[in-house]
Amino acid sequence: MSFEVFVGLRYLRARRKQAFISVITFISIAGVMLGVMAMMVVLAVMTGFGADIKSKILGANAHIRVMSLTGKLDKHDEVMTRIEAVEGVEATAPFIYSQVMLRCGSRVSGAILRGIDPSRAGRVVELEKSVKDTDLRALGGPDVPPGIILGKELSRLLMAFTGDEVYVVSPVGGSLTPMGARIPYMKKFRVVGLFDSGMYDYDTSFAYVSIESARQILRLGQSVHGIEVKVDDIYSVTKISRSVLDRLGTGYWTQDWMEMNKNFFSALKLEKIVMFIILVLIILVAAFNIISTLIMMVMEKTKDIAILKSMGATSKSVMKIFMLDGLVIGVVGTIFGIMGGSVLCFLLKRYEFVKLPSDVYYISTLPVRVQVFDVALIALSAIAISFLATLYPSYQASRLDPAAAIRYE
Repeated sequence: MSFEVFVGLRYLRARRKQAFISVITFISIAGVMLGVMAMMVVLAVMTGFGADIKSKILGANAHIRVMSLTGKLDKHDEVMTRIEAVEGVEATAPFIYSQVMLRCGSRVSGAILRGIDPSRAGRVVELEKSVKDTDLRALGGPDVPPGIILGKELSRLLMAFTGDEVYVVSPVGGSLTPMGARIPYMKKFRVVGLFDSGMYDYDTSFAYVSIESARQILRLGQSVHGIEVKVDDIYSVTKISRSVLDRLGTGYWTQDWMEMNKNFFSALKLEKIVMFIILVLIILVAAFNIISTLIMMVMEKTKDIAILKSMGATSKSVMKIFMLDGLVIGVVGTIFGIMGGSVLCFLLKRYEFVKLPSDVYYISTLPVRVQVFDVALIALSAIAISFLATLYPSYQASRLDPAAAIRYE
């Protein structure tokens, strides 16, 4: 053990008459620990929110959408075969997407009608996890009227539940009356199930039917609006989109999940950065405790410093002693903070004792996700701040004149 380490550790173990310094040392450690715990829990919850929202968005939307510049695809089977040949593509499925009106009794609501192929849609989106009381195959059956799956909130607006009949009013087609007015085309459906994606915007607007029924309502013949694509790496969608367009040639355009939700995820990322900066202030408060502890220690050890310098200790050695004391406080507080934060995150995730009002939030408990990068960033930040807090007191101790300190001793 070096001379500086030996003396520095001895100074942290204050004698009985210097117990006040020991108490302040423990308070400084507790301040760093609480700051690290708060930062760790908040960042874990915000990371959990981001991951949970991302999974819900990708559960209802494909990774990439491929569409024609003309507005519809005629030979979609051939297009899907060419897309599936692109490296990184796992599965494809056709889709139809249009705004319609839904009517159940006297209640009317606007909705987004999504026509899907029940045999292929499950390979691209994880819609089946959100569907209750049925599965996607119920949409493609021979039932008359055909089946429709409504969002949970949309069914509440229409007061249409499983087994009820609803009318889909199409914006396309319709017949003319003798007076020249156009009567919109309507088709009757039976609600075969509800889906709960956890996203209020989706649950209040989406309605799913088979692709054949959507073609009839929108008068599309054998065409579709586009192709949904699932890829093996969701963060490589931009590169895969370019490869898909190169394979298909001109006349097509793509839209990936990052483009569709760019503003939302950018705001979430910015909020996480801002919260990190705010929580760093808590550790800065603890750093002032470290500064005050070291200043009081320097004042208490003035005679000892003078004796050490008289015996040959250099100013650099004296500075190292007090820098080591501050770093020990910061490192110990950081370790206990990470341990406490990990335990608290585990308890939040395991027992879910923090409840959220389901009528306000889309989830009922706090989602928690601890990332190694976040923990490392928190630890480095806390230790760096603790190190900076040691510089001024240590420098003042190193400048002490031994002759002036022991003149009256």
